[in-house]
Amino acid sequence: MKVELQHISKRFGTVQANDDLSLTIAAGTIHGLLGENGAGKSTLVKVLSGFISRDSGTVLLDGKAVEIKTPADAIAYGVGMLHQDPLDFPPLSVLDNFMVGKRGNLFLDRGRSQHDLQRLSHQLNFNLNPNEILGNLTVGERQQLEILRLLSLGAKTLILDEPTTGISASQKTALFEAMKQLATEGKSIIFVSHKLEDVEELCDRVTVLRQGKLMGHAEIPCPDEILIDLMFGRELALPMKPKTRQSQPSLQLEAVRIVTDRLTLKMGNLTVYRGEVIGLAGLEGSGQQQLLLLCAGLLRASTGRVIIDDVNMTHKPYRHYLKNGIGYSPADRLKEGLVSGLTIHDHVALRTPSHSPFVDWKETLKQTVQAIAMFNIRGNSNTRVERLSGGNQQRTQLALLPVPLNLLLMEHPTRGLDIESVLWVWQQLIARCQGGTTILFMSSDLDEIMQYSDRVIVFSGGQASEPIAVADLTVDRLGQMIGGRFSERVEPSIR
Repeated sequence: MKVELQHISKRFGTVQANDDLSLTIAAGTIHGLLGENGAGKSTLVKVLSGFISRDSGTVLLDGKAVEIKTPADAIAYGVGMLHQDPLDFPPLSVLDNFMVGKRGNLFLDRGRSQHDLQRLSHQLNFNLNPNEILGNLTVGERQQLEILRLLSLGAKTLILDEPTTGISASQKTALFEAMKQLATEGKSIIFVSHKLEDVEELCDRVTVLRQGKLMGHAEIPCPDEILIDLMFGRELALPMKPKTRQSQPSLQLEAVRIVTDRLTLKMGNLTVYRGEVIGLAGLEGSGQQQLLLLCAGLLRASTGRVIIDDVNMTHKPYRHYLKNGIGYSPADRLKEGLVSGLTIHDHVALRTPSHSPFVDWKETLKQTVQAIAMFNIRGNSNTRVERLSGGNQQRTQLALLPVPLNLLLMEHPTRGLDIESVLWVWQQLIARCQGGTTILFMSSDLDEIMQYSDRVIVFSGGQASEPIAVADLTVDRLGQMIGGRFSERVEPSIR
């Protein structure tokens, strides 16, 4: 089925997620959609698949304009989307999940559905047991089932959102072979990915987005340099952080391996020094958060050791990390960092250590007033945190972090903040570094990583580069690694 998107625009508040985007996916082709975090890829395919509505623009399927307002509308028109995390029901069987969304009377024909499942599985060389509980399947097998379900519902266009993250090499091979076969049958495939290797192996054509805008199209094969230039398209920001690194090690990882449902991260050996800032670059979900959670004591490594200031913290409970001066600042301020419904004073009281079961409200009020003044928080002690602006919520999170800290771990420390707030936040963080605090932070803003890091670790699908001095990074080198091309394997040592 031929898909045409004409002048698609979508805004979320002040963010223009899609800005007058137009592209065509021909029937019988596999079309790659490339771009870094925030490029607008997910928004565009969610418009096509009915998960969000567009502000303006036209969607044409086989030359006919259509209105897709819901995922049910999309599948009725023959458009199905395979999400990065399949939308399924793990407690149910494979067959039960295959039947989800089928139209019929009160009772569906399970025998016919099982026959359809086995027929489609055979056609695409998948091997799924209809009676197996879905929760026992791997991510790759769940993807295979979702593809079969969408095809059984009549999908003529399939959208795959980062499908190779967290699946085995053999499952990736099976997936690619299936997609190529479907393309020969006239299906159109939209392949959303950041991995240059996958795009070049699978796709016929690629469209690159950047900050909501269309940067260009390219036929595959295409030199990496062209794709990287379209994705990033500029020189990296110049470093502006003063030198604060000391000679004593602050954090040491030894042969660390982290296994989660989505990916396996191998960090090898890593040494970070007091006062140093390490930026964690890469698309979200590539392993940066797992590293931060490990160092915060919120996630355990399958193998290896975590040593902080010469203390072996491996597998110790979270409270031990707090006592040893490790602070963690999550990206979702209201969900994980602060407590909605509580005031700034309440938060200071919760943070203040006490050997008494009673809160000294007079003393904590004094601390609250001091924190509001010191961190220039635009609110008062009785202001509930959900009523603060994003910048003032971040200032409140920083105010609540203990002083001193040995290690500070941060997710997107300035996301959503204005330029003035960004500069202020980094002034406070650099002041901590000058006092000996080590900072590891992840950010989707490459300029922020370049400006405020001493060294950078690049992540892609569970791979991690060696720490690279910012002076040695170029757009091409960074783009290659974010796209999954590492010049050398990282394993035995990162120093």
